[in-house]
Amino acid sequence: MAKQQSKILPKLQEILYVVGENIKLARLRRKLSLEQVAERAGISRSTLILIEKGTHTVSMGAYLHTMFVLRLQDDFRKLASDDELGRKLQDAQLVVKKRAPKTT
Repeated sequence: MAKQQSKILPKLQEILYVVGENIKLARLRRKLSLEQVAERAGISRSTLILIEKGTHTVSMGAYLHTMFVLRLQDDFRKLASDDELGRKLQDAQLVVKKRAPKTT
């Protein structure tokens, strides 16, 4: 049975491409080789190459380990941290319910 390829929207692929490129630039600025970063992150060299290309099939764990090696793990914490749309939706649906007094 053939393995089914997962699809990704072009806009999302573009975002991953930029993330991969940023990871690659961070590695190069630190003058670290692919082998050094891959070994420290506990991933293969080929997986690191896929990360730097922004491949969507690589696990988030591999991305996070790579970012940790490059000391970029705090950037990972910023993902979805400012959910402005979610807060607006939540605020729009807030209804204060009056509760009946407790009886003892």
